[in-house]
This record gives sequence, C-alpha cells and structure tokens, in this order.
Amino acid sequence: MAAQSEFGDMGLSILGLGTQYPPYDLKPSSLEVLSKRFYPESPAMSKVLSINRYTGIDQRSSIGTPDHPLVNQPNPPTISELNETFMRDGVPLAVSAARKALAEARLEPAQVTHMVSTTCTNSANPGYDHFVARELRLSPGTEKVLLHGVGCSGGLAALRTAANLCLGHTMRRKPARILVVALEISTTLVRSELESINASQETRIGVALFSDCASACLLSNSLPFPDDGPSGRPSPPPPPAIYSLLGWQHHTIPDTEHDLGFDVDPHGWKVVLSPRVPQLTQSVLLPTFTSLLASLPPPFSSPGDQQHPHQQHPHQQQQQQQQTPELKPADFDWAMHPGGATILSGAEQALGITPAHMRASYDTYINHGNSSSATILSVLDRLRHKDMDALAPPAGSGPDGRGGGGVKEHVVGCAFGPGITVEMCMLRRNLRDGFGMSASARGMGTPPETESEGGGATDVDEASEAGEEGNPTSGRTGTAAQQRSGAQDDGEAFISEELERVELD
Repeated sequence: MAAQSEFGDMGLSILGLGTQYPPYDLKPSSLEVLSKRFYPESPAMSKVLSINRYTGIDQRSSIGTPDHPLVNQPNPPTISELNETFMRDGVPLAVSAARKALAEARLEPAQVTHMVSTTCTNSANPGYDHFVARELRLSPGTEKVLLHGVGCSGGLAALRTAANLCLGHTMRRKPARILVVALEISTTLVRSELESINASQETRIGVALFSDCASACLLSNSLPFPDDGPSGRPSPPPPPAIYSLLGWQHHTIPDTEHDLGFDVDPHGWKVVLSPRVPQLTQSVLLPTFTSLLASLPPPFSSPGDQQHPHQQHPHQQQQQQQQTPELKPADFDWAMHPGGATILSGAEQALGITPAHMRASYDTYINHGNSSSATILSVLDRLRHKDMDALAPPAGSGPDGRGGGGVKEHVVGCAFGPGITVEMCMLRRNLRDGFGMSASARGMGTPPETESEGGGATDVDEASEAGEEGNPTSGRTGTAAQQRSGAQDDGEAFISEELERVELD
C-alpha cells in the first residue's frame, strides 16, 4: 500500500509576531572588562577572549551592562539570584513581545485558547509563563504548556507543539488561537562561565555568543469564533496569515547528548558546546530537509515520495522524475537559528545556499547575538522587513546556477537543540498586499510599552550611567549587511574573513 504524504492543507496560520530585546548592548570589550576585573590571565582565558573578538557579533543584547550589581559580586550569582533577575527583568520582555503578537493578530487576550512557552534559563515553578499570562490577563481557562530542556531549538519546538494542539482543536471543531512565547536571559551567566574557564582552563565560547531576548507568535487554526466571541462582543475577522505553517520535521542525532547542552549548576547553568557541533549539525541538515520535502504534498514532494521506490516500475520512476523538477535548498529563503558563525557557514556548505538566503539570521546574529530559543521567532520577524527583502539573493544564486532571484514565497525554519536535535519546518510567507511584511511596514501600530516592559531594572539603569558598554538598541539604524563596509552585491560578505579562522576547540 502506498504511503501517503504526511501533510496536506492544515489551515495553520501565524497571525502575529513580536520581538522584544532589552535596551542594552554588550560590545565584545565588555567580556574583557569583567574578565580583568575578577580573574587572572591564563591561556584558556586569553583564548576565549581572542575568540570573543572574532565571533562576528557586533553587540549582544542584554538586560544590563558590565557594571550590573549581579555580575559584580565577589562570587558568581546563585541560582536563586538568577531566578529573581529573570522574573523581574525578563518577564516584562515576554509580556511586551506577546502584546505585539496579539496586537498584530487583532486578538483580545480572552480569545487566547492555549499558551505554549519555552525557556532554558529558568526552571521555577510555577513557570514564568504563569506570570506572563497573568500580566496579559489571559483567561483562567487558557491551557498552558511550558517546554524545558530543548535549548536553542525551543522556539520551533514550541511552534510544533502549538501546531499539534491546533490540529487537535480542529478535529474537535473548535477554534484555536495559541500564543507561543520564548524568553531567555543568558547574559547574567557570564560570571559562572568565566569562573569555569578560570578553574578548569577549558575553552568555553558560549560566554561570547549568548544574549537576552523575548519573542512571541500567535498560531491559529482555520475555525472562527462564534459571532458573539469569548468577550461577549462580535469577533472581528482574523487578519490574513503572515506565514502559513505547512509541515515540520524533528530529528535527534544519536549519541550526541554530551556535545550540546546546558548543565545545571549551583550558579545557574553551564553551556556544553563540543568542537563536534558544527560538523554534526552540518551533516544532518540536507537529510532533514529532504525528509521535510518528502512529507509535504506536491509541488514540494515528487509523486515518487508518496510511494516506496521498490513498489514502482523503473519507467514510472523515470517519468515522475521528468514531470517534477527537484527542489533545492537554494529555492527557498532560510530562517536558520544563528547558533554561531560556524553553524551558519556550515549550513551554506551543506545546503548550497548563500548568506543572502539566511540574511535575517546573519542580521540577527550580528546585531543581537544568540538568544537561544527566542532567536528563531525573532529571525522570522526580522525576515519580513523591507530592508531584508532588499538583500534577497539574486537569480541563479545556488552553486549550480539554480535558485530564482528575489524574495521567496516559501521559508524553511531550522534550529538545533540539545540531544542533538534538529527542528525544521516549512512556512509559506504571505506576499500578497504586504501581509507578509512587518506590522510597522504595513502602518500598524503596536501597544505602547509600560514602564515595566522596557527591560532592565532600576539598578541596571543607574549602573549604565557609569558604564561604557550599555547603549540603547533604539538608536541602531541600518541592517547588519549595510553596516559592513566590505559587503558585496551578492550578499556574501556578511562576516569578515577573520571569522573563518575561529576554532571551536
């Protein structure tokens, strides 16, 4: 019996997106400030600081500066102190990102049926999602799920979980409006990481990569609310989709538990990042992409994908291959989680794509760093801006001359997490009438931030007056590609040549 394609038209739509970075930037020099302030020179520390200068990150978004009291105590902060800072300074970021997504989706808080959240930088009970839901005034009946242990892949894992919940509600003939939220506060772990570098003389590069961020999206099925709506007022029609979710793949690379992770420690969490990670992630990209295409209906998959090859006559196989042109990675835009420069450059090699295909990933990485699970939704949000469209790959930008020029209608989202796991999904961007563009580009406003939503506590603000590294992100203009003086027309000079010489071991 022929195996059927896994996905059809599921009616899954992303109606709103929101990103909230905190107001401070950590330049590469900020790590040297704290290192010299608390630790002696050593071979391992010197190597980490050298790598830190060539990560390709211009600044990492942070809730504070190198003068923040939490990272200037005699000893690294305890997990209790980290939790307090996460709740005080992180939760308002998540609330702000969620409000942006709800506003763009034209949705009232009472209409949210589910909330799927993720973080790897907090493990409190109740989880941070409880406090975000309370601040948003979601209904007490809103079903909540909090994912932990999925690390940088958490954003897409949460989206996948939300999609399955949406489909469940569709089967029950009920509307689903699911708020997906990711929140990470990573920069407060700097002292814990520097302590480990000093004590163990290990080359731990995570301290040079990670940043803080909250992001959110609103995923909906195709079923409308009743006319009176949950609030008792008529429900307005939902806006057109920004992205339609067409399918997904999840895969775990065997025997890689010790290569990528986030170990629990009395002083927070310790980043686990082995030198094998770039090679491992690179090796699984193309097979996962192929599996994703095979799970989708034509034109993504060929007819042969829906029937096992040994069940087909050779003439039938040849005829199907002639009828269906093979899609290549360069035929899509890519929202790749920017785990590091070698992850992105490895993806280019494995998939035969250019930096321009991952333009929003590079832009996010250069301007904000790696914010773990919150990054991928931020990348999807960034991708739909006009300045990103202007950097779309030219015609024939694939290695074989394939790949049409301009903005692609279909976008592949991809992220890696501990395990090592890979999350990959296929999205269709709504390019009609500008609905696949950012809310600001379409002239839509977002709710004004309250004093508590700006990120960063009062003591951080006071410390920034004396610090040299805390620069509000609101003053940043231009894309990362435009800021690079050596950028080429084909978009392949997002990072300097120095970056290629960075070693992870």
